[in-house]
Order: sequence, then structure tokens, then C-alpha cells
Amino acid sequence: MKKIIIFLLIVIVLILTIPPLISTLKSVPTVEPVLTDGEDDEPDGTFDIIMHFAGDVLIAENLDARRSGGFNEYADRENPDYFLKNAMPYFTNDDFTVVNLENVFSDRALSPATKPLPAYWFKSKTKNTEILTVSGVECVSVANNHTRDYGQEGLSDTISALTDAGIEYGTDSKTVYFEKNGFKTAIICCCMWNRSWADGIIKRIKEAEQESDFQIVFFHGGKEAEHTPEQWKIDACHALIDNGADIVVGGHPHVLQRAESYNGGKIVYSLGNFCFGGNRFPENRTAIYRLTVTVNGDDKSFSHKSAIIPFYVYTGSANNYQPDVIRDADEAQKVLEYMKGGRERPY
Repeated sequence: MKKIIIFLLIVIVLILTIPPLISTLKSVPTVEPVLTDGEDDEPDGTFDIIMHFAGDVLIAENLDARRSGGFNEYADRENPDYFLKNAMPYFTNDDFTVVNLENVFSDRALSPATKPLPAYWFKSKTKNTEILTVSGVECVSVANNHTRDYGQEGLSDTISALTDAGIEYGTDSKTVYFEKNGFKTAIICCCMWNRSWADGIIKRIKEAEQESDFQIVFFHGGKEAEHTPEQWKIDACHALIDNGADIVVGGHPHVLQRAESYNGGKIVYSLGNFCFGGNRFPENRTAIYRLTVTVNGDDKSFSHKSAIIPFYVYTGSANNYQPDVIRDADEAQKVLEYMKGGRERPY
């Protein structure tokens, strides 16, 4: 009798447990690439370099406001690991993570710079650099239109804050170099506001080729809120690949724009927003761009592959400043189809 009772209890537990488990498995996106533990080296002497790129990380509010439900309220209440916690499994299990930093870091009462209206000014406390460091972000681009929101003093404070936090930074004149096992990657951060800007970037690519084995352009430019890249931007990105860039990744429109393969390289025209404190209701689709470069350690020959990891900019009814991976397979597939040029919108 006792054995029968135990058997019945086991059956009941299985009945209650299996359906929720199946439901959970169905909710996991099949499009999400498998994360590595960093042990990617092959016995034949090849090794992998894994990098992640994300779009605009704006950890501030306009004019350092203190609005109800705003970023600063969250920053005062939450631990630094709250904001990028859902990206940490990617960012902390790679070799290098790069994001676009859209705000100044300063604890001083600086005056906003004069800008044509309408305009926004973003400044954050220097303690908020920990949001980046605790989440595995090793490098930021400060080559964007908010770099000088608080003038040269604001830029100087930002660079000091990043340096003190141990975060690499790229500018319109400073290229970041990352080295693994003797293979050197250049991250060329830059603005690109029209086709002619590409000419100056090409000069930087040629300079970087003398110092590195692989060149990535991480640019800021294009029309905001447009899902289709302008023709000048397409032409400019093609020119960058034609003149030596292996990968070109863009931002600034605040929305995703498609990706394409071109002449042996890869172009992502815009990664949109990521963790974005500037708006309570930004467009709620973004992505992490995952790049894996496989290098032959003997002769430094290489190949590379890419993956798009679909993310929400926020979850809930309004911005909670915590991007999260899209676990619904259908919704994630819409983002992937859009990034391949198969849809007009990513949702």
C-alpha cells in the first residue's frame, strides 16, 4: 500500500511539473546563439575572439532631471548591476564588449553647451560608470553628438571618469586596439554625418592597418527614427569595406536598421538604442551584434561570423532601463527577418 501511495505521488508531481517545463522551453528563442565559456581554443592552433556590440547606452536624463519614473530615480534606487543584468551573460563571456556612450560623466555643476533647438543635454554621476564595469563593458565610443553636451569640461570629466573606471574609450581621433594571442583588433570609433566623412575614416583605417590585423569601424550618424538607411550612408559604408574595414557597425538613428554582407565584410547600419535613459517610451526593439573571429595562430589568417541577438529596450508598460533578450521565438524572428531586409519594421 505504501509503495502504491508513493507511486501515485510521483505521478502527480510529474503531471504538475512537465507542462510548465514544456511551456518554458517553448518560450526560449531558438535564434539565440549558444554562449561560450571563453574556452574556444582549438587543438590545431586556432582560437576564437568573441566580441559584442550594442547601440546607444544613455545612462542619464535630459539636463540631469529627477522625474518620477526617470533614469535617475532608478539609478538612486537600484544596484549598478540592475541595468544590464540581462546582457551580462553575453558581455561577461566574451573577449571584448563595445557600446556607444551617449552621456557625459561629471559630478560638477557644469553649464549646458549652446546647441540649436530642439536639443537635449545628458550628464550622469561618475558613480554610474559602475553600471558599465560590473556588466562586462570594456570599451565605449564617445564619438557622437552628445560628447560635448557640457562643453570641453564635460568631455574632460567624462574621459577622466572612464579612465578611473578602467574603461577604454574611442573618439574621432583615438582608435582602440585589443590584442589576444598576438592578434590585434582595431576599433575605429567615429562620427559619420555624410558621405564625405567616410574619406577621413578611410585614412584612419589605413593607419590602423599598420598597427592591427582586423579593423572594425563603429560609427555614429544618419537620420534619426528612420528604419531605412539613407543612400549616402549605404555608399559610405560600402566605401569603408572596400578600403579595408572588415566590419562596420552604426548607430544614432535610435532604431534598428538592417544588416548586410558586402565584399567579404559585414555591415550593421544601426543597432538603435540599448539601455536608454533619454525617453520613457523609446522604440522597443534592439539587438546585440555578436562577432566571432577565428584566427589561425600560425599565420594569423582568419575568418569571421556574425549573429544578431534580438533584445527589448525595456520590459513593462514604460521604460525600466533594463534591456532584455526576446524570449518569444516569433517576436525574435521578426527582428531577425527585419535585420535581413525582409520586413519594414522589427515588430
